[in-house]
Amino acid sequence: MKKIIHQFASAPRLFKQIFLVILDALAFPVILWLCYVIRLFDLGAKIIPGIDHGILLVTLIAILSLAITGVYRFIVRTFNEVFIVKLAIAVSLSMIALYTLSTCTQAYIPMSIPFMFGFMMFAWVWISRASIRFIIKASFYSEIGRKRIAIYGAGDAGQQMAAALHRSDDHLPVFFIDDYASLQGQIVGGLKVYSVEKALQRFEKDRIEEILLALPSVGRVRKTEIIQQFENAHLKITELPGLTQLVDGEIQISDIQEVDIIDLLGRDPVPPISHLLAKNIQNKIVMVTGAGGSIGSELCRQIIKNNPKMLVLYELTEFALYDIEKELRQTANCEIIPILGTVQDQQKLERIIEQYHIQTVYHAAAYKHVPLVECNPIAGLKNNSIGTANSLNAAIKNGVETFVLISTDKAVRPTNVMGASKRMAELYCQAVADTQPNTQISIVRFGNVLGSSGSVVPLFKQQIARGGPITVTHPDVTRYFMTIPEASQLVIQAGALGTGGDVFLLDMGEPVRIQDLARQMIKLSGLTVREAGSLDGDIEIAYSGLRPGEKLYEELLIDQENTEYTEHTRILRSFEKHYPLAEIQLIFDRINQMTAVEHDVDWALTQLEYYVDGYKRSDEVRVN
Repeated sequence: MKKIIHQFASAPRLFKQIFLVILDALAFPVILWLCYVIRLFDLGAKIIPGIDHGILLVTLIAILSLAITGVYRFIVRTFNEVFIVKLAIAVSLSMIALYTLSTCTQAYIPMSIPFMFGFMMFAWVWISRASIRFIIKASFYSEIGRKRIAIYGAGDAGQQMAAALHRSDDHLPVFFIDDYASLQGQIVGGLKVYSVEKALQRFEKDRIEEILLALPSVGRVRKTEIIQQFENAHLKITELPGLTQLVDGEIQISDIQEVDIIDLLGRDPVPPISHLLAKNIQNKIVMVTGAGGSIGSELCRQIIKNNPKMLVLYELTEFALYDIEKELRQTANCEIIPILGTVQDQQKLERIIEQYHIQTVYHAAAYKHVPLVECNPIAGLKNNSIGTANSLNAAIKNGVETFVLISTDKAVRPTNVMGASKRMAELYCQAVADTQPNTQISIVRFGNVLGSSGSVVPLFKQQIARGGPITVTHPDVTRYFMTIPEASQLVIQAGALGTGGDVFLLDMGEPVRIQDLARQMIKLSGLTVREAGSLDGDIEIAYSGLRPGEKLYEELLIDQENTEYTEHTRILRSFEKHYPLAEIQLIFDRINQMTAVEHDVDWALTQLEYYVDGYKRSDEVRVN
């Protein structure tokens, strides 16, 4: 029997339509006979006396009505509200035809017959299609297996998603989970609603494979709490995007996405202070160096939301520049100027700033991958330190109002050249700020941004997709994390708080152990961790050892004492020691003339050890 049902389900569309026509052609004579039997209380009643072959004529009329309105074009799997409307129109046409026969011919058709026939015709077509749909789904789709899903949230979003899943061939909503006691135990949209505790008991019994969070308006903190409740269930957890992304109001299966670990590590954002966002951007000409990078590109997105007069994108990598320019042009209401260039070319920087009358510069261009800069120390110093000096010099020479250096927590007591090169860039900015009152110079220092190039999050996703192992450098390595949008907004606001030479620190929240991050990502994928020495579990975590120049823990402050809170609750101002410009300038001039030969590298590292608090050269530094 199942074989026949499967053959029917996979048959051509025309064959299915012919089958439904034949089915109706057999049913409508019986329906018409029933109408007369019920009306006359006579099993032997004649059907449409007074006209030859009346029963065949009415059957033909009913089938034509269904065909004209397009009812036969609805294969049972696309059974929906439009089908009901078209069926109602077809029934109405059949009833009108019966009344016309009654008045225009000698046929005996009592007034109640068209109503009875119309009601039974509607019921037959509806019930027959629903029955076929049920039989096919129960036999065919249950055999090939549909993903069994529990939906967290029995509100509007959850109910819409349950309806969409019911209509799909690949998913099956089994029950709802909801925190509201008034809903628990009730039937909503045909599905039972359970509390979290009851749901945990039913996962195995109901063979649940996935939990869908239908909570588009829930905050990050609450979402994290919910997910933690299901960690031991070892089920994949997916979610609907936020309300702002569900703009059309109609939720579809394609809206389902994996829970983003970035959402769980990130905090609920503090609303930005509008006048700080607008101060250096609104109606101003703004330039972003490193505009194609992770931070630079997000800075550009935030900048165009604050209505600049013009945005100049300065970027070394052609594709990165093309990509961000193309994206920004779709939403920008200002002129976008893409410039291919390196921050090591001060003359070009000066020309661009002068040509476009730049008023605000956000300097995000930098080499930031620790092991690569450790292998290429002179290149790292020239790009990060000299590049910053060139950008700042060009800005001051052309009267730029505000210059903001994007720095890093790796500049604090660094164990690597990359961090030391960024600290040297900070020292140059601080020294220049002491010598001139015109350009407001600020430094904004923060930790890792989630999802950036080189971040562990995309790397871990790739490793999980390949079946592992996930590589972590050390069991105890920890890092501060912040989402890119939050970091970019805070950078803009910090820049607006500056008075000259300020070092601003972004409140990064609590540090995260990378091992815990890896474990959480494995669990969100519905997999289990394979512990060392065990054969149980899906994904192993392998420890590869600290990379050249890498620290176990990062810091944001050089001097814990000399800090103060600012107008923004997540931005602190730090007062740190620095050196006179003349002294720093000599070092920068020498670095700018260097080549990557051994004595130059040795001299440069010696200067870093002297000027950068806490820096000690690594044995891994190479001459490249």
